[in-house]
Amino acid sequence: MRLVCLSDTHKRHEDVLLPDGDVLVFAGDMCGGGGEGSARRFIHWFGKQRHKEKVMIAGNHDRCFDSGGKDLLKVLIKEGGIRYLEHESERIGGVNFFGSPYQPEFCNWAFNVRRGDDLARLWSQIPVDTEVLITHGPPFGILDMTGSGERCGCEDLRRRVDSLPCLKVNIFGHIHYSYGTKVHNGVKYVNVSICGEDYEPTNKPVVIELLKEGSLD
Repeated sequence: MRLVCLSDTHKRHEDVLLPDGDVLVFAGDMCGGGGEGSARRFIHWFGKQRHKEKVMIAGNHDRCFDSGGKDLLKVLIKEGGIRYLEHESERIGGVNFFGSPYQPEFCNWAFNVRRGDDLARLWSQIPVDTEVLITHGPPFGILDMTGSGERCGCEDLRRRVDSLPCLKVNIFGHIHYSYGTKVHNGVKYVNVSICGEDYEPTNKPVVIELLKEGSLD
């Protein structure tokens, strides 16, 4: 299984050149200010891509998914043959995926949750058999550093990913500055932010190869 992964396109999705693959994964932040028009345009583009399976989550900039208008967007997503995960699981090609848009509270954006017990409770709901985890934000200490040197990842997410016995990949974005890949304790962590700190689409999608049994190639 070949995963093609991206996030944080911020209305610049049409500038992205997508490699071939089996599953196209988007880890949130299609919008700028969170308007429904931006989301509609992204969904239309995403649904037209040639990949057999397409799965997406929302991010903190995607306010329209964290409001009363998201039901219509979900209809458009379904019509486009896309799997939308909002703290939910899907089994795709024999691999267990889990996707969640939540991240630590910051400036009253979408899907913000206070650090501590509230986030810990959410992350405890990630199934123990999850193999591919899609979160908008990173776990603490892993590809979570801003340009000013501050680490912004979630401590409780880090504790949860460290405890998941079947986890192979954690795909996320949110912290544009820390685009890249890191392997820790056999798990591949990928920050797939397309836009840099200047919100220009300077980074490429990341390709991850999974063997049939879910292990990394």
